[in-house]
Amino acid sequence: MLNTAASWRPLELTPASTGADATPAGLVEYALRPGLAELLVQEKALVLRGFGVSSGTYDMVADALLPQRLAYIHGNSPRTKVGHVGENVYTSTEHPPEYQISLHNEMSYAHQWPGRLLFYCDRAPTSGGATPVVDAQLWLESIDPAIREAFAGGVRYTQNLHGGHGLGKSWQDTFETEDRAEVEAFLAGTGADWKWKSDGILWISQVRPATLRHPVTGTEVWFNQADQFHVAGLGEDAALLMELVSEDEMPQAASYADGTPIPAEHITHVQEAGLRHAVDVDWNAGDLLLIDNVLVGHGRRPYTGNRRVLVAMSD
Repeated sequence: MLNTAASWRPLELTPASTGADATPAGLVEYALRPGLAELLVQEKALVLRGFGVSSGTYDMVADALLPQRLAYIHGNSPRTKVGHVGENVYTSTEHPPEYQISLHNEMSYAHQWPGRLLFYCDRAPTSGGATPVVDAQLWLESIDPAIREAFAGGVRYTQNLHGGHGLGKSWQDTFETEDRAEVEAFLAGTGADWKWKSDGILWISQVRPATLRHPVTGTEVWFNQADQFHVAGLGEDAALLMELVSEDEMPQAASYADGTPIPAEHITHVQEAGLRHAVDVDWNAGDLLLIDNVLVGHGRRPYTGNRRVLVAMSD
């Protein structure tokens, strides 16, 4: 039976349900069968369990599930590239475990974003640590119409990326290079405004849409990260950050497209609307989660223990 927006949850695939061997090679064989791309669009997210995937076999599985892995260039989350596991594989995030990461579609603030994300649980948490996922169509439909209208013109994202010392990510980490010319060449194709400040900070400002239509289904979805860039989305840390830097020096900020401030209550409403419909994906070592990054938003629950979830992206 097909998922409907009101009852959506990821489809779980196991060796028993797929008829594949309970091995990484069995999963690769299943992934290479015709129809996986169509199934992902239909179901929006797939949980793959019981195939015995390890860090040593992850690379060949990812090759089958993600045809072209992308580098996390212009990514705003703190991550580390995990080269020994495979090409363009990263830690999913390095925010402290006690924090919840709000729902979002990966890199929806950027001029390009990945079409698929593949999460892999290398080490399960002791407690908590689920990855909540939400149907982005249902998220959009759950937002107050007046707030949706306020976002109709899009979101202006502003970043102040330091040169090696400061709050937030550096421009070197963000663009995976020490070469300013490489950064400038990348930004030249994005439609963003940018400049180097005298203190070595790279300032970037860009307007992106608040919603998006899926390239295959045409479904309109909520697709932005205004709440993660807005100070109101920082929760208890907001007041402390505002004491340290002025508003125009924030590592990242969000406003409406014309520069009008977004009210804090709009940010809270958007976050709460998504969480009301989120479904938690709990982790066991070896589990994978494949999502359509346009149709599904994701986040992270707080956790204890030595959780290690890796992520790779593709177009």
